[in-house]
Amino acid sequence: MDKRRIDSGDTLSATLAGDLRSIVGRLKRRLREQGTVGDFTPSQVAVLLRLERDGPATVSSLARAEGMRPQSMGTTIAPLEAAGLLAGSPDPDDGRQTLLSLTETCRTYLRKNRAAREDWLCRTIQARLTADEQRHLATAVKLLERLAAD
Repeated sequence: MDKRRIDSGDTLSATLAGDLRSIVGRLKRRLREQGTVGDFTPSQVAVLLRLERDGPATVSSLARAEGMRPQSMGTTIAPLEAAGLLAGSPDPDDGRQTLLSLTETCRTYLRKNRAAREDWLCRTIQARLTADEQRHLATAVKLLERLAAD
C-alpha cells in the first residue's frame, strides 16, 4: 500500500479496497492452480459449486441462477453428466422435470481439490510467514470475515 496516497479515511478505504481486490484475485488464481480443474469450463465449475451449495436443481433453475438460456445450460451440463459427476432423478413436484444432483464421485473430486488447495496454502503460510505474522494474518482473517458477511 502506498502511504503517500493515504491522506483521509475515504482515501484509505479506497486504497485498501483496490489493494484487497488485487491481492484476493492473485490469491484466488494461485489457489486455482493448486487444484485439478480438469477440462471444466468456468460455467461447469459454477454449476457444480451451485449444486453443492444449494442442492438438487432443474436445468431451468440452474440456467436462471447462472443467467443463461436453458439450452445453453443443457450444453454446459451434458459433459458433466457424461463424466458421471451429475445424476438426474424425477422432480417430485413436476414429473416432467429432472432434478440434477452431484454424484458421490463429484463430491469426492471437490473434496480432494479443496484439500490440495488448503494444503498448498498451509505450507505457503508456514514457509513464508513468521509465527508473529501468522497471528496478524489470523486477525486479518477475522476482519475479512466481517467484510464478506451478508
